[in-house]
Amino acid sequence: MSIIRKLYDWVLHWAETPYGTAALFILAFAESSFFPIPPDVLLIALALGARKKALYFALICSLASIAGGFFGYGIGHYLWWEGSTYSGIAHFFFNNIPGFSEQLFTSVQHQYDQHGFLIIFTAGFTPIPFKIFTITAGAFDINLFNFLIASTLSRTVRFFLVAGLIWKYGDSIKSFIDKYFNILTVVFTVLLIGGFVLIKYIL
Repeated sequence: MSIIRKLYDWVLHWAETPYGTAALFILAFAESSFFPIPPDVLLIALALGARKKALYFALICSLASIAGGFFGYGIGHYLWWEGSTYSGIAHFFFNNIPGFSEQLFTSVQHQYDQHGFLIIFTAGFTPIPFKIFTITAGAFDINLFNFLIASTLSRTVRFFLVAGLIWKYGDSIKSFIDKYFNILTVVFTVLLIGGFVLIKYIL
């Protein structure tokens, strides 16, 4: 836990540097298309370090995540197939991206067929790995307009909810995080892993 605590303190200091916003944008963009770690941790750290900028950070995080989702859609649409077979990019994701498998990829298609807009919104708002749905949406030619609307709504609501709570209750929330940091890191890890488990055994 001491290593995680040091990482938390290190991430938090970026809120006082010119690079914090850029780091948040890059992480949020990457998480929607290929990176396994969600941007919420950095968003929370930056917002706690500069409470008055909390909603601004939420806006940056939302825009970057939406753009990253569009990029993920492009990966699926343009790079996923070689004719009727998987491309090298697809096999790279299957072999190297946590939670991404051929079986999962196929099962997500059925979720699109049954739930469409709702499944994209759910993936964007919950700990379910969003990148799996952005890429498969492109690979299966899901309606781009519906995809963008669902992504925009879910990502914006999620990040503004987090930042809004910090903006309104910043001091008390910061004290709460400092006091229960070890427990919260465990809870966060469980939620992250739970997203992959949900994808694997329920969808």
